[in-house]
Amino acid sequence: MSVVARTLACVDTTLQDPLVGQVLDGRYRVEARIAVGGMATVYRAVDTRLDRVLALKVMHPALATDATFVERFIREAKSVARLDHPNVVQVFDQGAEGAYVYLAMEYIAGCTLRDVLRERGALRPRAALDILEPVLAALGAAHRAGFVHRDMKPENVLIGDDGRVKVADFGLVRAVDTVTSTTGAVLGTVSYLAPEQIEHGTADPRVDVYACGVVLYEMLTGAKPHDGDSPAVVLYKHLHEDVPPPSAAVPEMAYEVDELVASATARNPEIRPHDAVALLARAREAREALSADQLDAVPPQALTTEHDGAENRTSVIPRALTMPRPLPVNEDEGDGDSSDGRLASDGGFPADGVDRTSRLAAPPSAPPRRRGPRLRRGPLAVVVAVLLVLGVGTGIWYINSGQFTKVPPLLSKTEAQARDRLDETGLDVGKVRHAYSDTVERGKVISTDPGVGDRIRKNDSVSLTVSDGPDTVKLPDVAGYKLDKARTLLEDEGLEPGMVTRAFSEEVARGFVISTKPRSGTTVHAGSAVALVVSKGSPVDVPDVTGDDLADARTELTDAGLKVKIADERVNSEHDSGRVARQTPDPGGRAAEGDTVTLTVSKGPRQIEVPDVVGDSVDDAKEKLKEAGFEVDEDRGLLGLFGDTVKKQSVDGGDTAPEGSTVTITIR
Repeated sequence: MSVVARTLACVDTTLQDPLVGQVLDGRYRVEARIAVGGMATVYRAVDTRLDRVLALKVMHPALATDATFVERFIREAKSVARLDHPNVVQVFDQGAEGAYVYLAMEYIAGCTLRDVLRERGALRPRAALDILEPVLAALGAAHRAGFVHRDMKPENVLIGDDGRVKVADFGLVRAVDTVTSTTGAVLGTVSYLAPEQIEHGTADPRVDVYACGVVLYEMLTGAKPHDGDSPAVVLYKHLHEDVPPPSAAVPEMAYEVDELVASATARNPEIRPHDAVALLARAREAREALSADQLDAVPPQALTTEHDGAENRTSVIPRALTMPRPLPVNEDEGDGDSSDGRLASDGGFPADGVDRTSRLAAPPSAPPRRRGPRLRRGPLAVVVAVLLVLGVGTGIWYINSGQFTKVPPLLSKTEAQARDRLDETGLDVGKVRHAYSDTVERGKVISTDPGVGDRIRKNDSVSLTVSDGPDTVKLPDVAGYKLDKARTLLEDEGLEPGMVTRAFSEEVARGFVISTKPRSGTTVHAGSAVALVVSKGSPVDVPDVTGDDLADARTELTDAGLKVKIADERVNSEHDSGRVARQTPDPGGRAAEGDTVTLTVSKGPRQIEVPDVVGDSVDDAKEKLKEAGFEVDEDRGLLGLFGDTVKKQSVDGGDTAPEGSTVTITIR
């Protein structure tokens, strides 16, 4: 379905949506529904405060009451907000209003990769790599920040109208070392789940690598590698069958592309690239190894979809058709092929003998040339003209192409290999610079100046930038430091203080760092996030003071090393007025020394009206009194042993009594 069709469909379905037309949280005006997922609905909205269009992801109200789903939803906001990367959909805000919990996110006008595959089928290798590389760059940023996406699929790859590629929906994001419970449902989409996700529930960066390999296969072939009549069949195939090489479906596919897919989708995670950054490096190496023809190989099913219109094709014009020919002296003799007499766009000819840029004929509005007297050309004149043009053409070719060459492919080659290749091309080596790189192996070329494929004069020089490998840091030991000081020490080393969790400790004082993750002394990439575990101090058992006099409760809690706070409002309870009605944390729980326990004081039991049950049967009387909130006692005496009618009640009907108190009925 085209973007326009999907937009029209969206308009139809949003007519009944109660949020459309509303202003959420006093700020976000909801304009239209974009998509509906299992956890949330996405809307196009306008931030009335900043006057910008954005996307609102609103959790389904039925799930907003589930603390687990809300926690996951909020975790998405916090996780993605930390990923400041051009290929990650930005999160601007997170909030809630009533039953609506939402994320305010960057709005991408365009479509998803799923839309592209549905409409176009298989893509050429160049297009597939053009999409894969920014996806891997986004995931690489997430992996190096300590997160795993866990739900990579074409639906979560957005392609903007301006061609930008962005990764969305980090709703299933987890810390790198998280292990999912195998007793519950495995999160993710079955067609893209890695074998270890299915079998063990583990989720490290390699599960995203596997999913990207499956997505690449689907882009190259137009189909998923494993299919079946049920999800169970697909899961079984992921566990027991390798992803087939794309060349099995597309025979023209290059070996390097098969190798890239095989590497990413290896069933044994140990032999996959360890994260998206490593896979990105392999993808770039594969692209570098492919020729232009291999990159632009048309998948067989795409051949039948090519349009015949010239405006939809890229023409390749042989050099013979671009060789200059003499302009006709007689205008009537110049009304032939409109391509005659045109030079390449730079006035010469490309080194490969092909002109890939065609020029349009002069517009109809151009003034006609003044018609002069016709001249007859004899054989000699024709020969002279031809020789003249050939000479001029040869001169132009020499000036514009004979003196030039192109910078050869040098990326990911060693410095020695790059020098040899430049020498073979007749070029000199200019400055050699060094730089850190997370994607290019140490000692190999990161970039060139001029760039690979750029036009350069022969005998000129090409500068090289060679990788020193990733910029790494040894994680300092910050255990025993106060949290603020530990953060400063990490930042001084070029590291990012990450998530803080708190734990009880008998040895480490409250507010001081117990440990880090990764452990101190570990070599990590510069800029990596470091999680900190901070002490809550020694644990204290919270005593039960409910029902106690307020002064006694305060003393008992203070003696236990806890602070006391009295809630502003009093409540009715079974306890007498002035005593403790309830406490937070609950009795028997554990708190850290110095933590605060909040006490709520009782106003005494609620006074409620006693129903009149005189004259009722015993069963009816008991039912009325218990429904009103009272306990019931019977007084039968000797005369009432066999009676069944209430003759008297201890509190007269219509009077009030404390809720939960006992009303005695006399039976005769």
